[in-house]
Amino acid sequence: MAEVTEQQIIEALKHIQDPDKKADIVSLGMVSGIAVKNGHVAFAIEVEPSRGPNLEPLRKAAEKAVHDLAGVVSVSAVLTAERNVQGGPKGGHGHAHGAGQADAPLLPHVKAIIAVASGKGGVGKSTTATNLAMALSQMGLKTGLFDADIFGPSMPRMLGITGDPVSNDGKTMMPMENYGVKCMSMGFLVPEDSPIIWRGPMVMGALEQLLRDVQWGELDVMVIDMPPGTGDTQLTITQRLPLTGAVIVSTPQDIALLDATKGLNMFRKVDVPVLGIIENMSYYICPKCGDEAHIFGHGGAKAEAARLSTEFLGEVPLDIAIRQTSDAGEPIVVSKPNGPHAKVYRDIAAKIWDKVQAIQGNSGRKSPRIVME
Repeated sequence: MAEVTEQQIIEALKHIQDPDKKADIVSLGMVSGIAVKNGHVAFAIEVEPSRGPNLEPLRKAAEKAVHDLAGVVSVSAVLTAERNVQGGPKGGHGHAHGAGQADAPLLPHVKAIIAVASGKGGVGKSTTATNLAMALSQMGLKTGLFDADIFGPSMPRMLGITGDPVSNDGKTMMPMENYGVKCMSMGFLVPEDSPIIWRGPMVMGALEQLLRDVQWGELDVMVIDMPPGTGDTQLTITQRLPLTGAVIVSTPQDIALLDATKGLNMFRKVDVPVLGIIENMSYYICPKCGDEAHIFGHGGAKAEAARLSTEFLGEVPLDIAIRQTSDAGEPIVVSKPNGPHAKVYRDIAAKIWDKVQAIQGNSGRKSPRIVME
């Protein structure tokens, strides 16, 4: 069956009328961000924030019109709105979120949600999130891994998953799965080499739709691989998801630590407990002589954790095996489970889970921040 084209989608959407403006949504310039991959279609419908909650019927009609096209497997349409330029609320609440259900809880059947974050890119956050998810799964926990990095999704490659999500009803998708961990990423829905050019509100709408419309089932824990940085998307995720806590990944360099501190402070400002800091690429062991070298410095994250009164969760070495196994879709925790690096990740995961249980034992998800003295 031939792949549905963007032009066919546009033609189908020309039949959808805006109920207030009495014209079709294509000629009004409301359709944007169309992405097509193997029959899976995603697009955004831009509306004014005040109209967002009332346009759920329009969103559903647009989804149906596209779903009726030959070759379409699933459709994800999101309502998105630019914030009011004058005095728009901060943190993204001026957006009309996907599915018109901005106040409905996301991930209601997930017992604990852990954000893995970094203040900047290039510190190995996704590799860390992946191996921590594997380690939590090996502890016997029903584990999910959500790739919230829309612009640089890496989970399909890191988990060695190919193919497309299956939709049994054309409305919701089954998560992808490997190594016993359920996963979802925008990388499954758009070609790997295709750039995604979306504005912030469209990104948040797509993330909410992915979280809401995937049949995750009952999970003990979900690891969220956050986008790098501390911008609007990150802040909105912290406000829309009932995060149990956050883990900050940094390298030993001063500049990375400064960015990590920004990330930590962002979570504290929105009352998300910071579970601790991981120092990645902490040291290098020479494979020939066994000497330990500190290429990026050493101990900076531990000192910073003490200064910020948060726990230092551990050091992960700079090792080619960690990179090679990640690139090959065989995370080191599962491909070399008896090695020293897998033990490092498992020890960190155990510390994180102990802290999560302490938080939930105190007062559930909305706990006071734990400060390690």
